[in-house]
Amino acid sequence: MFNSSSFTSADHSFMARALHLARKGIYSTMPNPSVGCVLVRDGEIIGEGFTSPAGGPHGEINALRAVQGDTKGATAYVTLEPCAHFGRTPPCARALAEAGVVKVIAAMTDPNPRVSGGGFQILEQAGIETASGLLESEAAALNTGFFKRMKAGRPFVRCKLAMSVDGRTAMASGESQWITGPDARADVQQWRARSCAVVTGVDSIIFDNSSLNVRPKELRIENPELAAEKQPLRVVVDSSLRIPLDAKILTLPGKTVVAAATPCKNKARALAELGVEVMVLPQDNYSGRVDLEALMEELARRECNEVLLETGAKLAGAAVEASVVDELLVYMAPILMGSDARPLLQMPFTRMAEKKPLEIKDIRAFGNDWRITARLA
Repeated sequence: MFNSSSFTSADHSFMARALHLARKGIYSTMPNPSVGCVLVRDGEIIGEGFTSPAGGPHGEINALRAVQGDTKGATAYVTLEPCAHFGRTPPCARALAEAGVVKVIAAMTDPNPRVSGGGFQILEQAGIETASGLLESEAAALNTGFFKRMKAGRPFVRCKLAMSVDGRTAMASGESQWITGPDARADVQQWRARSCAVVTGVDSIIFDNSSLNVRPKELRIENPELAAEKQPLRVVVDSSLRIPLDAKILTLPGKTVVAAATPCKNKARALAELGVEVMVLPQDNYSGRVDLEALMEELARRECNEVLLETGAKLAGAAVEASVVDELLVYMAPILMGSDARPLLQMPFTRMAEKKPLEIKDIRAFGNDWRITARLA
């Protein structure tokens, strides 16, 4: 493996192109990471591609197939170490070696223990020069959830909240539609589309009859139908099975799972007749409700990389308290809802020492609304 300090401006340019391609797959490749690949010979791009939906070719294979002519002597720029194992598809490292590629530059090593370093080993044994670390942070940001699941056995969890300027998320009755405008809601649709699962609380279903589905007409992205083809798993946290049997979320395309802490055979049977799975999980030691750590571990076992939590103040607060939330997406609308409305998070602190510091990563406008992206410090 050659020294990363030898990367040229051309190397940076071709890897930036590979990252651009990888972004095209973030709505459709889960549970696989989205990988972009650019094949270059004599300073010219001869083929490029990105990962197909799960079960289809990876980015390297699509790039090889796009070449018109010979691939011998080419350099491959890939956003992740080529895979080395037989999964849903054959190993990409062997395909690159057989194609006569002479150099492979990867943005980063694959954290998957079935791959990590193995792809480079296959390439080097075939006499192919390798390197990694080019635009690594940009590549890591593309597949945050996959990397966390590989390293920690948990998905990357974003908690989406919409609030007024005075920090309120719903009226005292529970009514909350709509706080933000169509531009902000279109952005939320994109977060849903790239998530493997969307989690909500049963109160959101009772009060708002939420759908939590991906709607192509609202996505505002390239190929919205492809992104919406595989709906995220919809998970309703409902400790005592209070969900109405006529809720919209139970009838939409895709799969809905109800996470319960107390088994109720009659209700579970009725939900099963609607094609809805009831997942009985351990109870939290303090509240007797669904243990949110156990829920996230179960979603990781189901190959969920990124999870979007869209819910009210109670469950959102519990998730932050349980340390299962990695990132907050807070949409702020230019409205006032009054002091009787519900707070952003139900976290009854009594002392300043209990406050939770945040790291603001990004603030940007969507129409008349603002989105604040923050990490829990």
